[in-house]
Amino acid sequence: MPKLFDTLVAGGYTIIPLLFCSFLVVSLAIERSIFWSRIKKNQKRLVRTLLQMFQNDPTAAEDFLQQNLNSAIARIFVEAISIPKATPTEFSLALDVGTQAELPSLKRFNNIFEIIVGLAPLLGLLGTVTGLIQSFGSLKLGDVGGSKSLDVTGGISEALICTATGLIVAVMALIAANVFRSLYTSQVAYFDECCTQLELQHLRSHRQQVKNHV
Repeated sequence: MPKLFDTLVAGGYTIIPLLFCSFLVVSLAIERSIFWSRIKKNQKRLVRTLLQMFQNDPTAAEDFLQQNLNSAIARIFVEAISIPKATPTEFSLALDVGTQAELPSLKRFNNIFEIIVGLAPLLGLLGTVTGLIQSFGSLKLGDVGGSKSLDVTGGISEALICTATGLIVAVMALIAANVFRSLYTSQVAYFDECCTQLELQHLRSHRQQVKNHV
C-alpha cells in the first residue's frame, strides 16, 4: 500500500482529478448495480401474476399493483389500470406516460460514465505533457548524469503514471457505461413487451364488454 501511494504521488497534480474520476466511477457503478438488482428482482413473477389477475379480476389486479409500487413495472401498469372504464387508446397512452416517467431513473448517471470515458485519457495526456515539460526543463547539456538526472527521471515517471492511470480509469468507465447502457436497452424492451401484453388483454376485455352491451 505505501508503494502504491508513493507511485500515485509521483504522478503529480494531474493524478488528483484522475483519482476523483476513479472514485466516481466505482461509487456510481456500485449504486447502479444495487439499483438494477432491485429492478430485476421478482420482476417477471410480478408481471406473470398481474396478467393472470387482470384477466380474471381487474380490481384485484389494481390492489396487487398498489402493494408492489416499489417495482418500476408495477408503477407503469397502475397508471393505466387505475383509470376507470378506460378506452384502449386511453389505456395505451397511460402506459406510455408511465413508461416515460421511469426512463430517467433507468439511464441515470450514464452520461457521467461517458464523460469520464472521454475525460480520463485527456487528463492522462495532460499529465504526460506536464511530466515531459518537467523532464526537458531539467535536462541540460553536460549535466545528464549529474544532479538534474533525478528531476528528469521524476518527470518521466509523472508522465507514464498519469498516462497509465488515465487509461485505466477510462477503461473502467467504458465497461460500466456499456454494461448499464445494455441493461437500460433490455429493460426498455421488456417494458414494451409487458405493456403490449397488458394492452392486448385490455383490448379483448373492452371488446367483450362492448358485445355484452350490444
